[in-house]
Amino acid sequence: MTDFTMTKDGGIATIIWDVPGKSMNVMSFAALDLLDSLIDDALADSAVRGIIITSAKTDFAAGMDLNVLAGLKEAAGDDNPAGPVFDGIMRVHQVLRKIERAGMDPKTLSGGKPIAAVLPGTALGIGYELALACHRIFAADNPKAKIGLPEILVGLFPGAGGTTRLVRKFGAMAAAPYLLEGKTLAPAKAKSAGLIDAVEADPMAAARAWIDSATDADLVKPWDAKGYKMPGGAPYHPAGFMTFIGASAMVGGKTKGAYPAPKAMLSAIYEGAQVPFDTALKIEARWFTNIMLNPSSGAMIRSLFINKGALEKGAVRPADIPDQRVRKLGVLGAGMMGAGIALVSAQAGIEVVLIDQSDDAAAKGKAYSAAYMDKGIKRGKATEDKKAALLDRITATADLTALQGCDLIIEAVFEDPKVKAEMTQKVEAIIPEDCIFASNTSTLPISELAKASTRADQFIGIHFFSPVERMALVEIIKGRQTGDRAVAKALDYVRQIRKTPIVVNDARFFYANRCIIPYINEGIRLVAEGVAPALIDHAAQMLGFPVGPLQLVDETSIELGAKIARATKAAMGDAYPDAAVDAVLFEMEGQGRLGRKAKAGFFDYDETGKRQGYWAGLADHYPLINPQPDLLEVQHRLMFVQVLEAVRALEEGVLEDIREGDVGAILGWGFAPWSGGPFSWLDILGTPYAAERCDQLAAAHGPRFTCPALLREMADKGHSFYKRFGQAAA
Repeated sequence: MTDFTMTKDGGIATIIWDVPGKSMNVMSFAALDLLDSLIDDALADSAVRGIIITSAKTDFAAGMDLNVLAGLKEAAGDDNPAGPVFDGIMRVHQVLRKIERAGMDPKTLSGGKPIAAVLPGTALGIGYELALACHRIFAADNPKAKIGLPEILVGLFPGAGGTTRLVRKFGAMAAAPYLLEGKTLAPAKAKSAGLIDAVEADPMAAARAWIDSATDADLVKPWDAKGYKMPGGAPYHPAGFMTFIGASAMVGGKTKGAYPAPKAMLSAIYEGAQVPFDTALKIEARWFTNIMLNPSSGAMIRSLFINKGALEKGAVRPADIPDQRVRKLGVLGAGMMGAGIALVSAQAGIEVVLIDQSDDAAAKGKAYSAAYMDKGIKRGKATEDKKAALLDRITATADLTALQGCDLIIEAVFEDPKVKAEMTQKVEAIIPEDCIFASNTSTLPISELAKASTRADQFIGIHFFSPVERMALVEIIKGRQTGDRAVAKALDYVRQIRKTPIVVNDARFFYANRCIIPYINEGIRLVAEGVAPALIDHAAQMLGFPVGPLQLVDETSIELGAKIARATKAAMGDAYPDAAVDAVLFEMEGQGRLGRKAKAGFFDYDETGKRQGYWAGLADHYPLINPQPDLLEVQHRLMFVQVLEAVRALEEGVLEDIREGDVGAILGWGFAPWSGGPFSWLDILGTPYAAERCDQLAAAHGPRFTCPALLREMADKGHSFYKRFGQAAA
């Protein structure tokens, strides 16, 4: 084990973190034991007057090895599942507490050795928690570094003392953005916020100088000092009481009760604030153990950390294809989608040619990037020089000959097969023969669009989500003749622009829209049945969806929904299943209630487009039933109608990897992130119960809830999706 090494020079012991074979340090329990032994050595050595903990890598640490935490959980067994997890977390607390006390006399708080953390770059999770246990934190002047505790974003909370220490350092209110929102900061801002102590051009030299001048008082943490009082007040203090009441309301309002980790963390903070520090650490460990044993945390970690990271690193990239990074990109169509694609590509340093029917239209698309950078400048996240450099990378023109030399084309013109075919043929006459051609379409089958191409093996779908600059997912669609080089090109490009790709096979609506349209349709069906609109949307939000189906259709446009319905009905003929949905959509369309853009839809809007509440006239067309359905019944209808489409997509080969199904669902349309995605949710429910619930829903509400043959077979055998399909993918 060589994760940590120690050198001694001039009375200072330097402990260097450098995990072999990894670009970023992560903590394991074996490494923790080694760190513990090195700390013991340095504290016992009379020639050592101080200790520095740093990293040999560009960054300090990414956090705990989540696979190690998962291993603790798996090794626990059914008899005492909490014991090994709790003991493992308390072992972390023991080592960090030893660093914090640094050999000082527990009564006089004197005689300890100063310990400094030197952060060359990013320090997240336990990387920052380790630094927080040291007596002073020095960071390199590295504006790309991030410092903080983002555990809440993957279904956990800081469980190595970060929760307890940060609350005692700042108070509950001031600590909230870093704990409850997972906010991370660059070193300069982290210093201003009090997360670290100093930003230095030479942090090692500064740390050595500080050790030489440190006194006993510099080593005592505020919570260990006599007379300590929590900033902002503890829960039983009048000011603190109001803080904790507000925090509880804020967490409930933001999570709608769907996410277990924020509630558990708030409990750890509330209970820990009323007891001595060491007892508070035990309380933190108990609540962290509670979350570790919750299936939601495991599902979120797997989807949002392990699987997402694997997809971003090329887990599904065709083997033996050389690097396909894009040098020059052509974007056809300078509307909102094309302008967004040009922006994110130029941000990645790619030369972009933005094409539209006229120079003015193309220039308008380029102006989107200028406006975006102007907003960044106002917020201090960009500069005029960066804006100028980005705009220099975008050539806006109506001249197709500017596409010469492009190695990737992304077509984002009007969703009309004839228009797309005409552009394909015109552009292929100009671009190099080895240039990959991609269509950014959300519904049109790629194999049909590829018929206009003379190079079908180089034709692929790259489906962005709107707004492009904010949405993390990109759906790559393989047509029947799409070759491996086109797939590799699309994946390498998505990696360049720092988004997460999923690769699916061609089918109507691909994967994301195939699942999201039934969600919207089920919400509209519920309206037609007389279910209160607020119950429909709030039921979805209580499942963790960012918006309910009715709000979503207003945002995306009822007019667009009606158009898609007509096109789908024309394609499917008698097999078309959504006549009941169309009745509502076409009624709304006929009333001129086309959604937010028309300032009238399922909601009323003011002149600025702000929602004013649900349209009161809806009840005149679809009277409310009495009694209203049970909340769980509404939630199960909204969930199952999506997850069953995901299962069918896997069954039919549209999805080839369940990791893509889960990650794509969360990032693409906000599918209940706490669940880990559709397949993870079915595993949490258990396939036998899921199949039984399908039968109940199908009997009550129709054949769209019919249990797919794959799910039925898995239920009969007691299989789970990740045990059956996940191992092969891994």
